[in-house]
Amino acid sequence: MKKIAQALIFAIKEILTWHTMRLALISGLVVTAIWIGIGFVFWNSIVSLGAHILEWVPFSMVRSNGAWMLSSFLWLQLVLLTFALIFAFFGNLMLRHISQDKYTAFSVLTAIGSAIFWAIVWFFKGDYIYREFLQLLTWLPFETVESTIGYLLGFYFIYSAIVVSMVFVVSLFSKVLLTSIEERCFPEDEYLRDHTFRSIGYTVKDTLLFAVISIVAFPVLFIPVLNFVVLIVLWMWLIKDTFQYDAASVLFEKVSPDKLKEHTVAIWIISFVTALFNFVPVFNIFGPFFGEIAMFHYLKASNKHALDR
Repeated sequence: MKKIAQALIFAIKEILTWHTMRLALISGLVVTAIWIGIGFVFWNSIVSLGAHILEWVPFSMVRSNGAWMLSSFLWLQLVLLTFALIFAFFGNLMLRHISQDKYTAFSVLTAIGSAIFWAIVWFFKGDYIYREFLQLLTWLPFETVESTIGYLLGFYFIYSAIVVSMVFVVSLFSKVLLTSIEERCFPEDEYLRDHTFRSIGYTVKDTLLFAVISIVAFPVLFIPVLNFVVLIVLWMWLIKDTFQYDAASVLFEKVSPDKLKEHTVAIWIISFVTALFNFVPVFNIFGPFFGEIAMFHYLKASNKHALDR
């Protein structure tokens, strides 16, 4: 557990550096812009797909979980609005007086603070907000409720596409990212890289399984609490193979799936923490970077410990 904790702390510190922060923001903005453009062009089809899927779910569940989705959507909007307002008023002022690395830390801490503040508000007033949305959906005709939830599902589809695409992008540039970290943070260490191994096959396989299981388990997403569990498990499954094999190919002369099974618990824990990033917009673009770096640090420490024994 100590090596896992050290890997998680190292990954947090690393994504707060200007080098990694800039890479994450650029790639995240490009991927997000592409999917927003696709969503804009095909929005009506996406909403129609969401409305069609809703036919599989009883109306009572649609209404109940619709209130929860509207409450969550409002929370996300308030978090983003608070983050934007703080940056608008204090961002330039802070940039004049602190270094770039501290400025990136200020950015992340501002986002975390905004999320925590509104999470506290929802903790005390969440039931009231939920009941108000539930009352609103009770007054509306079914067609209007279906249309509203269809729009929210449209955003969910686009958001899921962004999450999956970021995993692909980070995996594609993983050797560049991890080699750069290796040279900056561990210049004294030498690694025997597996230049022939490619994790893209695992990424494609896990993405297809993620898509199939998401469709099959879609009605479960309308059950409070269980929907969070299902989402976390799906996201963990999506990323665990990609990140462990990306890191192993940089560290080891030959990537051995059987050897990596010795670290199954650690790999799932790191994947779990990484998956939590996806619950907050903006943070989701840093999740894959965090997961790659944490997995790299953990496997590096484990391998070094094994060699020292």
